[in-house]
Amino acid sequence: MGKSIGDIVQAMKRSPKNVRFVDLEKVCDHYFERRNTKKTSHRTYKTPWLGDPRVNIQNAKGKAKPYQVHQVLEAIEKLGAQKKESE
Repeated sequence: MGKSIGDIVQAMKRSPKNVRFVDLEKVCDHYFERRNTKKTSHRTYKTPWLGDPRVNIQNAKGKAKPYQVHQVLEAIEKLGAQKKESE
């Protein structure tokens, strides 16, 4: 059985340089809506805000790029803050 989303996010926070691309993709698919991108090496995701942090990931020989892991973590935090504000 695979790791839970929460487990993957915790691992991303502990070691952003050692994240598998498939794990980052799983987290992004859970939190954000994937955009249809053609003929590009990047996967992009829609966010409910304009501008940064953008969610845009790229496979680098099976690993996620550390700066993209940081961007995804920032976007998850921002998404959580927006949900708390709307409650």
